Amino acid sequence: MNYGRGEEIEAPKYDKEVSHAPIPLLTHGMDVSGELSAASPERLSISSPPHGGGGKSNARVVDPVREFGSPGLGNVAWKERVDGWKMKQEKNVIPMATSHPPSERGAGDIDASTDVLVDDSLLNDEARQPLSRKVSIPSSRINPYRMVIILRLIILCIFLYYRLTNPVTNAYPLWLLSVICEIWFAISWILDQFPKWLPVNRETYLDRLALRYDREGEPSQLAAVDIFVSTVDPLKEPPLVTANTVLSILAVDYPVDKVSCYVSDDGSAMLTFEALSETSEFARKWVPFCKKYNIEPRAPEWYFAQKIDYLKDKVQTSFVKDRRAMKREYEEFKIRINALVAKAQKVPEEGWIMQDGTPWPGNNTRDHPGMIQVFLGQSGGLDSEGNELPRLVYVSREKRPGFQHHKKAGAMNALVRVSAVLTNGPFLLNLDCDHYINNSKALREAMCFLMDPNLGKFVCYVQFPQRFDGIDRNDRYANRNTVFFDINLRGLDGIQGPVYVGTGCVFNRTALYGYEPPLKPKQKKSGFLSSCFGGSRKNNSKSSKKGSDKKKSSKHVDPTVPIFSLEDIEEGVEGAGFDDEKSLLMSQMSLEKRFGQSAVFVASTLMENGGVPESATPETLLKEAIHVISCGYEDKSEWGSEIGWIYGSVTEDILTGFKMHARGWRSIYCMPQRPAFKGSAPINLSDRLNQVLRWALGSIEILFSRHCPIWYGYGGRLKWLERFAYVNTTIYPVTAIPLLIYCTLPAVCLLTGKFIMPQISNLASIWFISLFLSIFATGILEMRWSGVGIDEWWRNEQFWVIGGVSSHLFAVFQGLLKVLAGIDTNFTVTSKASDEDGDFTELYMFKWTTLLIPPTTLLIINIVGVVAGISYAINSGYQSWGPLFGKLFFAFWVIVHLYPFLKGLMGRQNRTPTIVVVWSILLASIFSLLWVRVDPFTTRVTGPDIELCGINC
Repeated sequence: MNYGRGEEIEAPKYDKEVSHAPIPLLTHGMDVSGELSAASPERLSISSPPHGGGGKSNARVVDPVREFGSPGLGNVAWKERVDGWKMKQEKNVIPMATSHPPSERGAGDIDASTDVLVDDSLLNDEARQPLSRKVSIPSSRINPYRMVIILRLIILCIFLYYRLTNPVTNAYPLWLLSVICEIWFAISWILDQFPKWLPVNRETYLDRLALRYDREGEPSQLAAVDIFVSTVDPLKEPPLVTANTVLSILAVDYPVDKVSCYVSDDGSAMLTFEALSETSEFARKWVPFCKKYNIEPRAPEWYFAQKIDYLKDKVQTSFVKDRRAMKREYEEFKIRINALVAKAQKVPEEGWIMQDGTPWPGNNTRDHPGMIQVFLGQSGGLDSEGNELPRLVYVSREKRPGFQHHKKAGAMNALVRVSAVLTNGPFLLNLDCDHYINNSKALREAMCFLMDPNLGKFVCYVQFPQRFDGIDRNDRYANRNTVFFDINLRGLDGIQGPVYVGTGCVFNRTALYGYEPPLKPKQKKSGFLSSCFGGSRKNNSKSSKKGSDKKKSSKHVDPTVPIFSLEDIEEGVEGAGFDDEKSLLMSQMSLEKRFGQSAVFVASTLMENGGVPESATPETLLKEAIHVISCGYEDKSEWGSEIGWIYGSVTEDILTGFKMHARGWRSIYCMPQRPAFKGSAPINLSDRLNQVLRWALGSIEILFSRHCPIWYGYGGRLKWLERFAYVNTTIYPVTAIPLLIYCTLPAVCLLTGKFIMPQISNLASIWFISLFLSIFATGILEMRWSGVGIDEWWRNEQFWVIGGVSSHLFAVFQGLLKVLAGIDTNFTVTSKASDEDGDFTELYMFKWTTLLIPPTTLLIINIVGVVAGISYAINSGYQSWGPLFGKLFFAFWVIVHLYPFLKGLMGRQNRTPTIVVVWSILLASIFSLLWVRVDPFTTRVTGPDIELCGINC
């Protein structure tokens, strides 16, 4: 493949008749070409060469004359946005008719979602209807569930009171440890349970969305969406997986001029660059095939792997022929990608060389310039039928020694800035490289919430559940995480919205920029329930002065007024009374201080409905895009602290969503009937535990940071139950310590003959039985309203124990080491390799890791304790069996929960069944001990004890 830098070099196998898009690729120190084939990687856009002094910031002050090639172009872009803002302010001060909702304009008003004039006479009743609705769980299912929760809370309080007031004197240390653990479990249960109090479902109306914004025969008014795909290591995240994700994006059912796909290569790998070049070429054939026959899913690997009747509902006679031809094309495409992967296995000593003879700029992954390549663009990227394709852009941000790059969060923020400069879509979708679009209408589903005139202005993001391919039928290690996605997040949707889970999420760009939503109209309800479930925040003089957005909210009563105003961005300027010119100057300075030194990017933040300035040339935009991904751009700005993805944790998703909710935004949980996105999960035990370790370590980092939800954000609009959920998300790894102690106690009790419980009365036994019944009833009723199966619920319970005594435990200690001693731990990217050797081959692969030590130890000591306890009871007589049952129940509870872990240690299914091995060891040990005790072949002599009576006997 041919790539050039600074001169145009012909790339093979690309259509030379394709029209060129006016988006250039730049090279430092060389002339900028005004023409670029957006369909082929003819030249690579690279930032400045390495500068001296790696520790120095390369941030710069923008000079419009020097940077934009013509005097005043930066100010022109700025003034365009300010003029647009003023026009919108003037039109929005028109009083709204009281008989209509705030979202409905009078004839000729500007529609807030589309920024175009809409005449009421053109909208029938159907077009004026909401684009979605919230569906509550039937009272016959949810009310019993709530009653059992309250009942369980009462019983739990009585149980803890009994435990505290009835110590075990002969086993006081064991009793004290057990009571402390039980109190912690109770607190953890409350934090987990009560955010599920108000679960809801949601329905979307795609037909109403089309009628309102996407009428046939008229230009689409749907909002533009910038889609981010992040990848780091192409050897752990195979390029074929990333290619399938990109292909599913390019073929999505959405107007092509409204879709832009940005691929972040944070490993600066030429393999990823070449694979993306091949993908852009294959997309010319794949995209028209998908849209012609309306196939699902639109990721070719998974489409061709479906074991279904693909002729069903296909009436076109040409479908079979075209499908076979496309499958051949895809197989050839796979061969080319796999050849690139095979070539990349061995890195040359001199580094990778492009075909024009120049070295690949990203040979040093820790010291390289920023790179941008536009592969496809809507003005130049045409498919095989001559139709336009969405824009596809390769981005690799600059990296230099001495700079903190903030891993994935930093890469995502670089994409936010690049996309704002080049396309500036008002909404952003972020996907992991292994999460492809499984439902081609996923973006339309999200727009039903984000473009709803009533709801959209308050929504920071729409989160979709994660669904996975390639998991074993029994889901041994709870990879599907169904309880979390189908129960917990649906519960949060009834409060203030689900937490952000890192992928499959459509963002409102405004919320990512750190602004607050407009205040909702005053509501009559108030008090504790309102603050818990969604009441409005109390307005006070102090809180209204904390942020510029709060100041704006107090000034504008009408909730339909745009989110942005010049007062919003006067950070640090408390008073008013500036004249227009001074206010304009102060706002521009404060924005540049907040967003960084880029006049083009700063100006884009004022464009609420997206788009790029008409006066800006393509050369200007791409040159500025290179600047905003420089490694020193974020210095002395608010990126990572208040804007974009938040830094400070390897689980940047939790922090980012929490900051938005604390500002008063709400999120939406969308669960379409056909899953919107699907990905791959690590089904191997060791990989799964390492993945859970990384998540737990991120939570511990948040726990010890200033953003900890226990003490952060009390001046905002975060609901109490939403805070409960975030606190639980943060402290859940700490439960590993009491859980490890509690799982060790059964073995200790069996080996020492002591117990953590005193002799209980009949009344106390009733409370114990009631507690267990309430636990089971809560689980059953939870499964009833959520639709989660009992097998999925039980797998989740098992892996809660497995992960708790392994990954969560290590995360606590690693987090403490990082906070107290400054010892950082590097996380590894979870392998996304596909299973090509057989069905679930990886499931049975044994990889040793220190995470396996604690659960293995617990299994051994509890099995030994069971053997010793039963042996002691047999030798001591029937009176010892009564106390033994409680201890055995306790020990078997631990063993049963660790059973999937034990299966993982045993290996493949074609070996001896695990249960046989366990019982064989157990029974053999018991029989051996009994044999030694009874020993029937030894003759026993009965008579007086000679030691007592001596020779006189």
